[in-house]
Amino acid sequence: MYLSEFLYQEASGMNYKELDTPALIIDREKMIDNLHFMQDYADRQGVVLRPHTKTHKMPAIAKLQEQLGAKGITVAKVGEAEVMAQNGLQDIFIANEIVGKQKLERIRALVRSGITISFAVDTPCQVEAAEEVFAQEENPARLLIEIEVGENRSGIIHEADFTALLETIRRCAHVEFAGIFSHEGHCYNAETVEDCREKFIISQERTLSFARLARELGMIPQVVSIGSTPSLMNGFDILPGITEIRPGTYVLMDASQGHAIGTLDRCAATVLTTVISRPTAERVITDVGAKGLTAQTRQKGICATPGLGTVKGFESVHIFDVYDEHAIIYDKAFRDEVRVGDKVEFYPVHICPVCNLYEKAVLVSNGDVVEEIPILCRGRLQ
Repeated sequence: MYLSEFLYQEASGMNYKELDTPALIIDREKMIDNLHFMQDYADRQGVVLRPHTKTHKMPAIAKLQEQLGAKGITVAKVGEAEVMAQNGLQDIFIANEIVGKQKLERIRALVRSGITISFAVDTPCQVEAAEEVFAQEENPARLLIEIEVGENRSGIIHEADFTALLETIRRCAHVEFAGIFSHEGHCYNAETVEDCREKFIISQERTLSFARLARELGMIPQVVSIGSTPSLMNGFDILPGITEIRPGTYVLMDASQGHAIGTLDRCAATVLTTVISRPTAERVITDVGAKGLTAQTRQKGICATPGLGTVKGFESVHIFDVYDEHAIIYDKAFRDEVRVGDKVEFYPVHICPVCNLYEKAVLVSNGDVVEEIPILCRGRLQ
């Protein structure tokens, strides 16, 4: 899919409200604006944009991101990398520790096919396993060391462990130290935008301190990579020495990310659903539940979002609960506005797992359907 096709492809003439439900909807103009916004930000800051495609899981959108200036893509799993490679994406970073011979052999197959691919490590045994699998290869395994910066997830915490990991890489002839990366995911829980900025700066400084340590030890990082959407959508300055950013959710946004920037206007993705019951004077039931929205919540910080989804056009109305196939809303004014059979839209709380629940997304322009985009990386969890 080329940029010109996304921008200029004519709509079918079918209004998207005629679609069967539930359906995942993408507003073309809002998505394109989000893509330009982040690419322009990266360009101004003098860093490479390598978007995390785990959000949308669509090779067509990943290609569009590259056409607008992104240098390769990020994925979460080997299976996503395989699908992206099969669909023409050539420069891929797996932002996850790779454990197990089966996965390493699949990465080796991608390298043999000509794909530029790198992946995460944070423990010497991961390096040693990669060395064993790549022992007979002409091209080495490209490794980025993850640094833990406050999210309390995976990644190096102590300098001694970082030094030991670098020494393991140095001893192994068939692996290459490509650089370091971090993810300031704790910025999602920042209490205020200023708190988010402070956490972002501290996370960068910690990442850069490990980059300096690597250089002191004679290991030069080609890549120093950071990023999460709340930090970057707020336009905070990126410190000198950072080379790359990896936001993901920015492309589609969601209710929680909208709260982080103070507006839902950039939310390009919604779930179209049908009112199927109005059993009381306050209760409305629609035909999408946890299997089409997830049951995720965000309850802390700048991303805090009431309920399990927000009704588009009724932004003070939220989903109270979900069953597998039902969304439950309690709001008398909203109940009085809708009738059984009406179509309404929800802004999901977290769009990334929502995309993984649908086989396709429907691209819409000015209310009319443009095309269906297959979500080819859906379910690629291995």
